[in-house]
Amino acid sequence: MPVAHLNGTELHFRDAGSAKDAIVLLHAFPLHSGMWVRQIATLEKRHRVIALDYRGLGKSGTPPEATTMDVIAEDVRALLAHLRVERAAFVGLSMGGYVAFELYRAAPGIFRGLVLCDTKAAADTAEGKAMREKFARTALERGLGWVADEQVPKLLRPSPDPAVVKEVRHLVAGGTPAGVAAAQRGMARRPDSTATLATIACPTLVVVGEQDGLTPPAEAEAMTKAVKGAALVKIPDAGHLSNIENPVAFGAAVVPFLDKLPA
Repeated sequence: MPVAHLNGTELHFRDAGSAKDAIVLLHAFPLHSGMWVRQIATLEKRHRVIALDYRGLGKSGTPPEATTMDVIAEDVRALLAHLRVERAAFVGLSMGGYVAFELYRAAPGIFRGLVLCDTKAAADTAEGKAMREKFARTALERGLGWVADEQVPKLLRPSPDPAVVKEVRHLVAGGTPAGVAAAQRGMARRPDSTATLATIACPTLVVVGEQDGLTPPAEAEAMTKAVKGAALVKIPDAGHLSNIENPVAFGAAVVPFLDKLPA
């Protein structure tokens, strides 16, 4: 993976394909850009595909105390400037969706299109914020093995494929306890993006696993209604990580949408 020294840190990223039109893939918590390997292999045939690791997750640099969505959004914008990419389509899954909302508020003009996958617009409740802080503290104390034990069952459908479980646990192991804790604290501080939905003017697709227990289909349906002209696709046999659990159906939904976007 190439690395860029930007915003006072090292940003590791994937940059595949030679087309002029760019697609940026924003990963979920507590994973890294490796979660997109199947989608990159498909999309790079017709597009330029960029996917970065957030600080402390994957190979990027040491995170701050809280990796807030604006910190990640600034990293994404700095990377795009470094790569001389002026506009892109953005695909954000879970935490990646939160980053996409922050990016849209900061720079709507860079969006050619948007895919919101297994995510939600609402901010955390007070209880949710407290749970994230508890998770952050425990991750620092007990390490990534505990993080995987705690999080992987929530990310996947009931009775998941053992090979997928192994893959996701490996992705979790690619981060750091500090990165996990910082991401949890950053997500706890994210603003409510419900009002942002009505401001989205680019072509938008909403995708959700039919068995997603973290951001269930009802969340996706509400977002779709709030974004003018948005379409919704539900992915069968998939939980929260719909791109990993059912990559064929995910690709069938997302690839044609991205292919049709204006440059």
